[in-house]
Amino acid sequence: MDMEWTQIFIPIASSFAMTIIVLPLFIGYFQMRKQGQTIRDEGPKWHNSKAGTPTMGGVVFLTAVLLSSLWVAVWLGAWTPSLLILLFILVLYGGLGFLDDFIKVFKKRNMGLNSKQKLMGQIIGGVVFYLVYQREGFSDSLNLPFIGEVPLSIFYGLFTIFWLVGFSNAVNLTDGLDGLVTGLGVISFGTYAIIAWQQKQFDILIVCLCVIGGLAGFFPYNHKPAKIFMGDVGSLALGGLLAAISILLHQEWTLLLVGLVYVFETVSVILQVTSFKLTGKRIFKMSPIHHHFEMSGWSEWKIDIVFWIIGFVTAALTLLILY
Repeated sequence: MDMEWTQIFIPIASSFAMTIIVLPLFIGYFQMRKQGQTIRDEGPKWHNSKAGTPTMGGVVFLTAVLLSSLWVAVWLGAWTPSLLILLFILVLYGGLGFLDDFIKVFKKRNMGLNSKQKLMGQIIGGVVFYLVYQREGFSDSLNLPFIGEVPLSIFYGLFTIFWLVGFSNAVNLTDGLDGLVTGLGVISFGTYAIIAWQQKQFDILIVCLCVIGGLAGFFPYNHKPAKIFMGDVGSLALGGLLAAISILLHQEWTLLLVGLVYVFETVSVILQVTSFKLTGKRIFKMSPIHHHFEMSGWSEWKIDIVFWIIGFVTAALTLLILY
């Protein structure tokens, strides 16, 4: 198959339209049922004002991504194993997040699935992804910048699972401020859309474009003050999808740079927990690190904009290194 540059707007428009049309109805349903976000006790106290805000908005834009990817793939003849395994990760990781959110919202519990249940589901997704990846004859080598191909053999499977689980959770940790992950997601998937276009992997390009459209439709309702949150259903799926795309494009290392904000958010949590357990002292006022800046007096908009700029710069640097 081939794809004209004018056709890139079609998957974006499809996913955008579905999302922005359905979201008001989705928000209205939650408001009618008086169902909404439960704020964790250990979070910033000023976030208590967000209690009751509708959540699980990821259901809408993920459905838009799924449906748009399927019909555009059929239309363009891009019905490939790569596209299908990406949509499998989207559905599985989104499904895990959905169960977690559902328990929190409708069962009125602060915690949804426990960490072991989430991890098991994520690992199963990683195993299935790798089995399909191997069956299709893709490389078991890790592509490293300035070094080249590093053969890993069966250990590439372990790397795949680690990558999917790690970035799924990293994006989930980052999703703590209105609009933050939505904006970062547009930048991240936009970067991989460019890489997929350069590699002529149009099946992967379609998924990236559909995600961009879905997030663009979600943003007007998710920026501060948010009318709806994406929930774990959205953030877990986006993180797993980014990891899977970086693997299928054989540019795994790029996610460390494209997703540098996600990495810093995760590292801040690891450092905070480790420091407290070893010394009884905290490095940050609160983790993930976006809460540290909040407690230092930064507004949510300021944090969003600074983090988006960092994401844009690291994405541009990635493309500069590659091309």
